[in-house]
Amino acid sequence: QVQLVESGGGSVQSGGSLRLSCAASGYTVSTNCIGWFRQPPGKEREAVATFYAGYADSVKGRFTISQDNAKNTVYLQMNSLKPDDTAMYYCAARYGFDCPLDPRAYNYWGQGTQVTVSS
Repeated sequence: QVQLVESGGGSVQSGGSLRLSCAASGYTVSTNCIGWFRQPPGKEREAVATFYAGYADSVKGRFTISQDNAKNTVYLQMNSLKPDDTAMYYCAARYGFDCPLDPRAYNYWGQGTQVTVSS
C-alpha cells in the first residue's frame, strides 16, 4: 500500500524559506516519479515541480526538488517565498519515469501540508 506523508509546512513572512518533506512507504522513490503540487485557496490544484518535467514558471529559480533514496523521501526547498505561494502543498506519486506536470496523471496523494506566506 502506497503511503505519502508530507511535513514541513508552516507560516513564514515574505522572503522566507521552508523545506517540505514527503516520506514514502510501499513505494520506491528512486525508480518511480513523485511530484509536488499545490492548491491555493479557492483555486484548482496546480503543479509545482516534478523530476524530469521540471518546475512551474512561477517557482523557477526559487524552489528546488530533491530526493534522498536512502530515506525514500522527496524534498521541496522553497526560497524567496511570496504571498502567492500560500497554498496546501501535496506530494503525489505514479509508477514509472514519466513525470508529467498534470496532477490528473498521479495515482497516489499525501494528505497535504499548509504553507502560508504573509507580506
